[in-house]
Amino acid sequence: MRTPSTLVLVLLLVSACTGPADPGPAEPGLPAGPPRPGVLRVLAGSELTDMGDVLEEAAAATGVRVEFTFTGTLEGTEALAGGAVDGRYDAVWFSSNRYPAGVPEAARRLGAQVEVMSSPVVLGLTGSKARELGWTDRRVGWGEIAEAAGRRAFSYGMTDPSASNSGFSALVGVASALAGAGAAVDAAQIDAVTPELKAFFSAQALSAGSSGWLWQAYQRRATGEDPGGKVDGLINYESVLLSVDSVRASPEEFAVVYPSDGVVTADYPFTLLADAGDDARDAHRRLTDHLRTPDAQRRIMETTHRRPVVPGVALSDDFTQRDLVELPFPVAQTAVDALLAAYFDEIRRPSRTLYVLDTSGSMAGDRIASLRSALIGLTGADDSLTGRYRRFRSREEVTMLPFGTTPGEPRTFTLPEGDPAAALAGIAAYAGGLREGGGTAIYDSLSRAYEVMGPLVAADPDRFTSIVLMTDGENTDGSGLAEFEASFGSVPARLRGVPVFTVLFGEGSDDELTRVAALTGGKVFDARAVDLGGVFREIRGYQ
Repeated sequence: MRTPSTLVLVLLLVSACTGPADPGPAEPGLPAGPPRPGVLRVLAGSELTDMGDVLEEAAAATGVRVEFTFTGTLEGTEALAGGAVDGRYDAVWFSSNRYPAGVPEAARRLGAQVEVMSSPVVLGLTGSKARELGWTDRRVGWGEIAEAAGRRAFSYGMTDPSASNSGFSALVGVASALAGAGAAVDAAQIDAVTPELKAFFSAQALSAGSSGWLWQAYQRRATGEDPGGKVDGLINYESVLLSVDSVRASPEEFAVVYPSDGVVTADYPFTLLADAGDDARDAHRRLTDHLRTPDAQRRIMETTHRRPVVPGVALSDDFTQRDLVELPFPVAQTAVDALLAAYFDEIRRPSRTLYVLDTSGSMAGDRIASLRSALIGLTGADDSLTGRYRRFRSREEVTMLPFGTTPGEPRTFTLPEGDPAAALAGIAAYAGGLREGGGTAIYDSLSRAYEVMGPLVAADPDRFTSIVLMTDGENTDGSGLAEFEASFGSVPARLRGVPVFTVLFGEGSDDELTRVAALTGGKVFDARAVDLGGVFREIRGYQ
């Protein structure tokens, strides 16, 4: 039986996956084959993987087949604005068009839009914690939620608002509600609500670049596999939390809390591109007409737990809160930029990242140049849309540990609050001075990373902490993977919960780096066929 609801819902900005399965963002690329009648080439948010059965049934009914290429909303907006979609896609399908609509060069490429379904972003708490707080039998507002978070009465996980729409929606929702102006929060109001926002986000115990990985990290905490301590809940789409509950995948069922002063909702507009041809326009019309029929709307609700958007289609009993107050969303890009800047530079808990970097002899030439460029890009040299949001920020702690035949000397940079320019320049100079040479001691260097991390964590434990391991080859020196795995149990408990994000580059071993990521609760990122800088920016969403 589902516990009565009382949770937090918000809108979507960047890529969030709708359940435990998480294909992750993909570089927008050219789909196989030329445009064909009856086929829609769609650049989409990765959460739409759960629409597979519905779209197969729709294809049988309409003769229209969808070919997805998955990406994040921020990356998709960049592809729209830069023209990378031109001639390659017929449509885009993100959880919301609010962000691309605010970027003029992206907005002009958007054509006809048809809403297909909706889902608010919410805070789901375990039933026991919701009962403890008294939130199962009455409505609560954002102010009370923020106050309870500020005194650490509960903890939660949330996706990074520069990487996932659910995280951005949560940020927009709580800021708009606390501002209480009855209109979208603007840049001038953000300073006024910063203290309350700090209180709310002080309870954030997990960060992630996608909802799928967030769910996996939450489960590791819930089962004790990650010794970092249990987390009381998640901020995510309502559809995700209802799906988790319905399949009984959670160690304890969630209570969903709908704040009385409002939520932000993803409306999933299936959007034809402005330059789409006549065949694509006809296919889009036939498919969206079908998806908005009552039977298809009920099927979407049944399989994805998203809400129908067609009048007259009744909500199922899963949706305990029928009527939602919608919070205003900032349209001005200046407000979005100000809100994200305040979040990273002032509001959220700061991060700590240790980069274990392969500088062996095989990195000579273009590879070491790519590594230098990728790191320098994170200091602010990359002025792309994703680069602006996924750079090193004030209050961060960044450690570089290069390795060849043996681990090199670690170098730690702490970026001060307010004016981190000197520290950023120091990181850029350090990265520019990296030189290749020697063998490849992957596991001795990873073990050394934990040794270096120990006193840093002990001195300041209240940070989001992670390790990035990047290598272009297989281990040739020192201890091997088996020895690392055997010794991992002796790593102090406070460090065993630090995820290792492994980066495949060159001839790096897919199997071994996957095993390292699985052992530590991290994730594998593949930079063998894409830009290393783009992969480093993607990882920033998990830190």
